[in-house]
Amino acid sequence: MDIKNEVTKIVDKIKNDKDFEKDFKADPEKAIEKAAGINIPDGMIDKVVTGVQAKLGAGKAADALGSLKKML
Repeated sequence: MDIKNEVTKIVDKIKNDKDFEKDFKADPEKAIEKAAGINIPDGMIDKVVTGVQAKLGAGKAADALGSLKKML
């Protein structure tokens, strides 16, 4: 499993599907397994969840910085 590829797919799905975003916030592991269509091993699911959360956080930080630049 290519974790980086899975993280990118999940982040895109979260950004484009509000129902999936709610599912992810409620139970990230279950939402990712559902989106992937497979049962992801415990050691791997933790890495995917962490990667998705980090990428979402980085995106929000970038959006905030972009907004600040526009204000200046």
